[in-house]
Amino acid sequence: LEAGSEALQPCAAAMAVLRVRAVSRLAWAAGAEVCPSCRAAVELGPLWRSHSSASLKKETGGRDGTSELLDVLETQVQQELQTESISEFMIDKVNLTHLENSSNFASKNVAERSAEEQMTRKTENGGAVRNPLQPTRWLEKLNREKRTNQKRQQLLQNKFGKFPSPPDVNLPWEDLPNNIKATGTENSQKGTAVLMTKGKLTRSAKLEKWKDGQQPRAGLGGAGGDETEPSHLGLEDKEGNKYGNTEMSILAFLEMCILTGELEKAQQCLQFYHHSPARRKFLGIRMYNCLLHGWAKKGSLSQIVRLFVMLEDADLEPNLGSYAAALECMGRRATSAKIIRRCVQQLKENGFHLEELVQDYPYQEDEREMVLKAISSVRPDFQPPPRLQAHGCSSPLLRDFYIKEQLVSYPKLDFSLQDLQERFHRQLEMEKAENITIESVEAMKPPTEQHVKARELLNALRSHWRKSLLQALQESKLRLAYFAPCYGRVNLYPFLCVLDDQEYVDLMLQCLCSLPPKGESLVTVAKELGTKIYRRCAIQRRIQSKAVDKIHTIYDAYLQLLAKDSELNNYLPREYWEKLEVEMSLSPSLVRDSSLWSHILLMQLGTHLVDLMVQEIRIQKNVLSSSSEQKLIPVIYHMYSYRSYRQIGFIKPHPIFTQILSDAAESTLTFDAYVMPMVCPPVPWTSPSFGAYVLNPVKLMRCVDGVTQHQLLLEKCPTNQLHPVLDALNQLSNCPWKINQQILDIIISIFNDKGNEKLGIPPPLSEAPMIPKYHLEGDQSACDKRSLKWDIAQCRKKTVEMYSLRMDALYKLSIANHMRDQIFWFPHNMDFRGRTYPCPPYFNHLGSDVTRAILLFAEGKPLGEHGLNWLKIHLINLTGLKKRNSLQQRLEYANEIMEDILDSAANPLTGRRWWMNADEPWQTLACCIEIAKALKSPDPSKYISHFPVHQDGSCNGLQHYAALGRDVVGATSVNLMPCDTPQDVYSDVAQQVEEFRRQDAKKGLVIAQVLDGFITRKVVKQTVMTVVYGVTKYGGRLQIAKRLKEVDSFPEEYIWEASHYLVHQVFNGLKEMFSGTREIQLWLTESARIIAKSGSTVEWVTPLGLPIVQPYHRTKSTVFSSALQSVSLRTTSDVTEKPDTVKQKNAFPPNFIHSLDSTHMMLTALQCHRRGLTFVSVHDCFWTHALTVDVMNEVCRKQFVALHSQPILQELSDFMLGKYCTNVPGNLENQKMVNLFSRVPQTGDFDLQKVKESLYFFS
Repeated sequence: LEAGSEALQPCAAAMAVLRVRAVSRLAWAAGAEVCPSCRAAVELGPLWRSHSSASLKKETGGRDGTSELLDVLETQVQQELQTESISEFMIDKVNLTHLENSSNFASKNVAERSAEEQMTRKTENGGAVRNPLQPTRWLEKLNREKRTNQKRQQLLQNKFGKFPSPPDVNLPWEDLPNNIKATGTENSQKGTAVLMTKGKLTRSAKLEKWKDGQQPRAGLGGAGGDETEPSHLGLEDKEGNKYGNTEMSILAFLEMCILTGELEKAQQCLQFYHHSPARRKFLGIRMYNCLLHGWAKKGSLSQIVRLFVMLEDADLEPNLGSYAAALECMGRRATSAKIIRRCVQQLKENGFHLEELVQDYPYQEDEREMVLKAISSVRPDFQPPPRLQAHGCSSPLLRDFYIKEQLVSYPKLDFSLQDLQERFHRQLEMEKAENITIESVEAMKPPTEQHVKARELLNALRSHWRKSLLQALQESKLRLAYFAPCYGRVNLYPFLCVLDDQEYVDLMLQCLCSLPPKGESLVTVAKELGTKIYRRCAIQRRIQSKAVDKIHTIYDAYLQLLAKDSELNNYLPREYWEKLEVEMSLSPSLVRDSSLWSHILLMQLGTHLVDLMVQEIRIQKNVLSSSSEQKLIPVIYHMYSYRSYRQIGFIKPHPIFTQILSDAAESTLTFDAYVMPMVCPPVPWTSPSFGAYVLNPVKLMRCVDGVTQHQLLLEKCPTNQLHPVLDALNQLSNCPWKINQQILDIIISIFNDKGNEKLGIPPPLSEAPMIPKYHLEGDQSACDKRSLKWDIAQCRKKTVEMYSLRMDALYKLSIANHMRDQIFWFPHNMDFRGRTYPCPPYFNHLGSDVTRAILLFAEGKPLGEHGLNWLKIHLINLTGLKKRNSLQQRLEYANEIMEDILDSAANPLTGRRWWMNADEPWQTLACCIEIAKALKSPDPSKYISHFPVHQDGSCNGLQHYAALGRDVVGATSVNLMPCDTPQDVYSDVAQQVEEFRRQDAKKGLVIAQVLDGFITRKVVKQTVMTVVYGVTKYGGRLQIAKRLKEVDSFPEEYIWEASHYLVHQVFNGLKEMFSGTREIQLWLTESARIIAKSGSTVEWVTPLGLPIVQPYHRTKSTVFSSALQSVSLRTTSDVTEKPDTVKQKNAFPPNFIHSLDSTHMMLTALQCHRRGLTFVSVHDCFWTHALTVDVMNEVCRKQFVALHSQPILQELSDFMLGKYCTNVPGNLENQKMVNLFSRVPQTGDFDLQKVKESLYFFS
């Protein structure tokens, strides 16, 4: 085995190094390819530490980590003798992602695992002994590999021999690396230039595809062996790049290697996957282009040639990015015009044009200049074409909105240009700093001596832990660099080098202090750490790409559109930003940014850091006691707990540390920059990949971690199709806010005075119920013991809930207090149904009653003639009273109780406190204060009000169903029909259920008799409201049971039976009242069921052109090993799994209705912006100034009528027929789908125009 012995030499040397453990660390570090911080760490202390969980561990059975590592290395030697076409494996649909020393993302393949199984066999006493490998088997594999390689070489020779290069296309081979010369074809002796002749080497069929304008095929042709993962059907971008966990991890690894200057490591990784047909299928054109751009910046044309050879070998067509990198490289070095000319010729033969290369590709830094420099050497007269700005809108609902036949004037912000520019500079600096430290509202209490001592102790401990973590991190990086598997496997090393070591330590310490006293799951902690590192890496990449300078320049010019002291006002924010970007088309692009990191990668990175925290953060056991015993104990522990009968890893802080934190009551809180509201108007959304924050990455369509199909679907849309959605998000984002300081001060005073649960102010943990002590008494019955255990469990649950609510309130109030004297903005994005949400997670107007009461519009408007009346009506709406009374009656009632209103405003905590009994007490108090201020002004109509007035839809989901089915009865019940007094569907249902109950009580049904007097609007409201959104009878029963528990006089023993009875009656009542609704719901449900059964997910397009796909798939578990434990990640959004039929069919009706209510909101937002209104929404609740409520209501009704005047159900039917049905004759299932989709539900006789006259449609 000559070849085998040669392959053994490098691994034998590696094993020799392992056996000689006394090798100087300093000598190794000086020669190893590691980052400077790792090399410096060698001086800090010993490399091997027995207490580190990342070090080699002693295993049961007598084998330590060293012999295990030797076994693995020897196995890898044998692996080199095998065929490279080895498949990875799956067991019961559970991907096993093995992590070698917390560093390897790639699963071990079958041969590696089978080799390990041969090398060890269990003995009777549980030990493990060596079992020699069988050389005969390896010899056979070696021979097969030789034959395979010979055939491959012969095929390549035949292929290249058919296309001899003309004499004038030779590339000087002195630039090529030696290994390409040695492994090239016979024609390499003659100087064949694969890069420059690739267009001639391609199959004619491929050229025809380019000529026909089809997308280039980016599949991994020729990949032998079994697949390790199912093909990612539908999870590809426009260029065919796949986005599975493995592909995303490889791409992220390549990018981080390049970012840290480790181009050779990135090249090794690419070659590791490229040289094996089984692994090559994970590579896409984007990964090759990543390396192409890396080498292009180095000016290494030889490496560019090598990568083009690899592209040909992988049967991948170069795309614009490939040729951009090649020309960029040629522009950076003195390349002959002949070579550049051949490259340009090949680009044209592949169906591209220089104009689109310069115009469409997203260049970074000076890449475009280098490409133009190369082109100008062969085309001196070439001028980059002007970039065209996309105009118009594909939706018929807004075509007139975007056609500017006459001059359109849009409203401006009440800020000067200089003021807005200064605000932008502050926001930019805050995002560059990546986090912000603010004062906690708890710090408003004067610190005691105990607080001061605890804070000093905590600061001293942090200083010590910082040093320990820093050293441990650097040592772990050394181990990863040293023990990282050979041959280019992906590992964690570059992800731990991309930031400064101190930043990783800061993140770990922040994570430590945010742990709840009862602990948190390992998955949650690890995901949070991994996500924070990803965000910081993305910010650093954007800064290094020089895109920040372009954003700064464009934003300064963009503010001309918003500032009140400039005349420009005839563009939408997106339109003007795009115009400015077109004018700066030669500067770096703002779109191309770092790729997403896979969920697995984030988890592995996070668990690696959590392991360091567990091992390194220690404290003296007697730190809080007078004991003389000194013993270092861990500050946080890794343990196991159960959730829903599943065992999960848990990270729990030691009670000593929890006590120190509690005693310290620290005066500051640290948040990531994206958590805070913006202090300048957000960057407008111009594409699915750009908008909102200046630097922080944010998705246009929010989704759970690891889901990419929504983003890919958006990127495939035509440019102008998404314009209405983007413009609506920009309008919502551009609304400035300020703090209602009077309300905030009252809330903070109650928060710091033990809270008030009735008012939604959570109490501190000191008010938590005492956990009863568990005493095992001999005379206790089993029932008593169970009861005691139940009480203990409930007390612990209550404590956890109180901590969570308390911290949530602390974050919200502290952020609000920090912003109390500032103007701020909430950037928006949306979920996959199109429903919009503010990006800051803690403090925003979608929060609770407490949060909403704190917020005011920054821009004030006079109340006008009817504004004060709308404030009074809004006040009564907030109380929950007079639901079935007319607006005039509500206004009269407000005037009747004006004394209570003014008393509440003047003495909120010491007066009669009428406001505390309202449904929304804090908003009620804020409205009382606003009314009092208006009445005190000389002229209430001229009083400048910043108060937002709400108009809420009447069970908005049922409104859309009634409009879809033109259901007269249903439309009347939900106020689509004009009436003198508002119809209350919740009260109607409650009355109908009461009638059913009365009849059953007469028949002697006990539960019906028990429920006498307890069936109210409040009991059935939540279930009625959520039935339209897909709530099941089981969920509805839980909702009703919760409402019955809140009724003190209802007998507890009947709650279960009563809720079961009532939920059936509620469903029966709705069925009678909304017959048309039920028919549409059943059609949608059955359509989704048959689509999911066919193996597809349900998709549709909203009337505004937003593409939607339901991400519900069968549960998939991916297991990876870390130093702490094996982690199982369960996801229901993996597209490699079949669709979940039950979720697809149950979710389709509510999701479809949600997409319609979001469409209605966006239409209203755009038209209100055109008419100069301030408009904000909380889904189906619209906010504006009191002055403009009437105008907003008019716009709201008109847009609802316009939306439902479209043939929505017929268009959905046509879409499903075109997408899911084929023309294959004789296919029974296909015929069933055709018949079902074509059977659009019949509509009734309701006249939609009546909605325009309905006063209580939104009220």
